[in-house]
Amino acid sequence: MPSSKREQARTDRRLVSALTHACETAKAEMPGFCWLTHEVDYAAFPASLQVVWVFDTLADKNAALARGLVERMIGLTVEALDDAQVSLSNPSAHVHVDCEELCLRENAGDWQQRIKRKYARRG
Repeated sequence: MPSSKREQARTDRRLVSALTHACETAKAEMPGFCWLTHEVDYAAFPASLQVVWVFDTLADKNAALARGLVERMIGLTVEALDDAQVSLSNPSAHVHVDCEELCLRENAGDWQQRIKRKYARRG
């Protein structure tokens, strides 16, 4: 776990940079993929780290899952975390797939609320 606020900020900048590269790669490879984000509680880092891959529609999300693209998302996530010098023992447990359509329907488009309720983990 990063020990100071400064170290946490550095770690977060590395994560954002590496995950941005993964996001741009996925946009070119995965139809309907829009963006990704991460959630982390640095008091329980890296176990609390969660990465959410977001597609536009439920149909896009389901098509990606049917094509087995979750393995590619996990692979891109692992590459990004390696670049950010973050190691997870079971990366697939930290990768989630969602869509704009469901967030709009279930959380009135409030991604912050959705991520906190659905994906945020402590330790």
